[in-house]
Amino acid sequence: MCSHQPQCPTADSPRHQSAAVVTARPEQGWSLLCNGTIVFDDTGELLPDGRVVDPHRAPGAMAAAV
Repeated sequence: MCSHQPQCPTADSPRHQSAAVVTARPEQGWSLLCNGTIVFDDTGELLPDGRVVDPHRAPGAMAAAV
């Protein structure tokens, strides 16, 4: 999917979140990355193969934000 040089990390790479943003919809809370991953503002993800990555906030992060 990626045509950048150097290429973005693939969706199954540990660094997949560092791929370039292709489409951003901040009003809806998500962005599509070059590798086909959809990342959500709550830190959840939807991978191109349909797998779901649950939100992975740091413990206590919400308490610190309040």
